[in-house]
Amino acid sequence: MIPATKSLQGEGAPPYFRLRSALSYCAPLLVNGVALPFFPVWLAGLNFGDREIGLILAVPMVVRVLVVPIVGMLADRVEERANVLFWSGALSLLTAIALYWTSDFWPVLLVYSIQGATYAPYVPIVESIAVSGVRRWGFDYGSMRVWGSIAFIFSTLIGGQMIGKWGGTMVLPTMVGGFVLTTMMAFFCPRIGPTRRRNQPINLQAPTGSGLRSPQLLISMIGVSVQQSSHAVMYTFASIYWRDLGFSGTQIAVLWSIGVAAEVMVFFMSRMLNRRFSAWTLIFFGSSMCVLRWILFPINLGFIGYFVLQCFHSCTYACVHTGIQRRIVASVQETQEASAQGAYFFYNGMFLGLMTLASGYLYAWLGLSSYYIMAGVAAFGLAMVIYARNLQPSGSAFGRRAGEAS
Repeated sequence: MIPATKSLQGEGAPPYFRLRSALSYCAPLLVNGVALPFFPVWLAGLNFGDREIGLILAVPMVVRVLVVPIVGMLADRVEERANVLFWSGALSLLTAIALYWTSDFWPVLLVYSIQGATYAPYVPIVESIAVSGVRRWGFDYGSMRVWGSIAFIFSTLIGGQMIGKWGGTMVLPTMVGGFVLTTMMAFFCPRIGPTRRRNQPINLQAPTGSGLRSPQLLISMIGVSVQQSSHAVMYTFASIYWRDLGFSGTQIAVLWSIGVAAEVMVFFMSRMLNRRFSAWTLIFFGSSMCVLRWILFPINLGFIGYFVLQCFHSCTYACVHTGIQRRIVASVQETQEASAQGAYFFYNGMFLGLMTLASGYLYAWLGLSSYYIMAGVAAFGLAMVIYARNLQPSGSAFGRRAGEAS
């Protein structure tokens, strides 16, 4: 992130900005920690087939990536972005309640797709508010974002215990409770007023390029999204592979949890990392580790080996995500913050969705060798980011400062 002088850090910020932003991350990720792994269990309880479940899960993914950029642009134009969070949480709560009265395929598909549209903007807008805190008052991004990851781990582990005890019937009540919490947190989220333009003194540094029109930022976001999409085969088939290797359900849960825990450690250390490394360095390093991760993944490494390999998630996701957030701060005006987050969400969701769709065919055709294709995808994303970095004007002092420090 763009550093502030020590005297500016937190000065003039709303009371408890960092705490309130951190808790605003927790609420939606508590919902995601139950919905993402266990909503398919609820669908299976309705006796839907594999194709029907796949379609119900896929359509909202498409809806989300189309809706978020539009809502992001609207959020940049309202007096208070946090107000959008209330409508996102409240409408999502209504869709979760509506699922109690749906049991046929088409009604479930319709209601869950609407939920995808209403809930998708929540995290990107919280992200834009947190980044505004970084931009205006020098807060550390990672120290706020980390609590969302912790909440995700907590809810997934608790959800696993609940699903074992009550089965899929626990999913809807848990989602309803989670949406009630997100709606309440919309009132607790910091109110920081409308976005501000760069010519106002409170901003810490002017952006490079031309904001969202900057080819450097556009190529960077697309490159990172391509790199992130290389996780698709692991997300879809890692549990099946580990089960075939003889790992127990508990061991598989530990392997998933340790990846997020490693991600949490990077967010905890983000202030130190940001002082020592540029955003480009974090993205390059994380993307390179991603290539190595997929080259090693098909090898039977045993439980300990995969435990270590899952720790690479700290690099392949957390380092890259931290780096691209710093590039967004350095590249756009605050009036474009929610729009930039929405655009990044769109690219990320679009490429991950396409790669998830392709992963089924790749895995059926190539088996474990499909991970080598993912290594190539990660390498292509890395190449795009390297190309974007080379677009940085190197002949000016301003270009060197913005490119190297950020």
